[in-house]
Amino acid sequence: MLLSRLKEGILIADGAMGTMLQERGLGKGKCPEEWNISHREEVQAIHRAYLEAGCHLILTNTFGGNQFKLKKFGLEDRLHELNIAGAKIAREAIEKFSAPSAGTCRVASGDRNNGRNECHPYVLGDVGPTGEFMEPVGLVKREEFYRVFKKQILALIEGEVDAIIIETMSSLEECQAAIQAAKENNNLPVIVSMSFDPGERGFRTMMGVDIPTVVKGLSETGADVIGANCGRVSLEEMAEVIKEMRTLTDKPLMAQPNAGRPRLIEGRTVYEQSPEGIASEVKALVQAGANIIGGCCGTTPEHMAKIVKAVRAL
Repeated sequence: MLLSRLKEGILIADGAMGTMLQERGLGKGKCPEEWNISHREEVQAIHRAYLEAGCHLILTNTFGGNQFKLKKFGLEDRLHELNIAGAKIAREAIEKFSAPSAGTCRVASGDRNNGRNECHPYVLGDVGPTGEFMEPVGLVKREEFYRVFKKQILALIEGEVDAIIIETMSSLEECQAAIQAAKENNNLPVIVSMSFDPGERGFRTMMGVDIPTVVKGLSETGADVIGANCGRVSLEEMAEVIKEMRTLTDKPLMAQPNAGRPRLIEGRTVYEQSPEGIASEVKALVQAGANIIGGCCGTTPEHMAKIVKAVRAL
């Protein structure tokens, strides 16, 4: 259903989760995924805010929900619990929002496709990088990456997500292990997004992988949607990344820009792009070929509401 929806028009994904959790009290060095249990209402309220902004795709609070990341917080034994909870929180937020008694679904989504209003947002099970390196660069075997991703993805599926999104990846090999784990263990759509930085040799990931190699590698491994998010790229440069991808594939493309290029101010990473500023670049992303537009670091429901409005205007 999700892939067929993309043929009808542009879908809007939500914005940053970490930014919103920090505003609600998540302390530095604390595990965001643990809030799926201890602060369930807070996480669901964030999902609700993005739904009210008009977003069609809601990402679960499970970006760091893999065994390697959770082990750093001593929570690896709770992986199953935290991922299922993250999926169910997002699902419940959508069900409450879309219920007839809520009275907001038609107004918030409001886009007209063939004369009808869409009121059915989707839950994307969010899978992020492990933070480890694969052999021969690192010490972890590919089989271990596959096993770690499979464990998280199976928990997200049990939590009833509509699709898997693998995002903020810089290693093509790690990303391919995640895609394989998703494709071999379920039939859900798989969205894959990698992070690029600008440079003299063009846009490349932190591991030095260029866009043509990324598109070819992700396509061959079975990604249904390919995209870019985060990274040290400006909004204008994100449109350039999507434009280059569009010349290499006819698959749906996803763009999730940060709220501007990150800046380090007094030891803190700050994203200063205003909601109006990020919305002003929507037309360029659409013209470049983006089928899904979302937000990454620093973006809020206010940013996404402006993006929704800009997309509708087009």
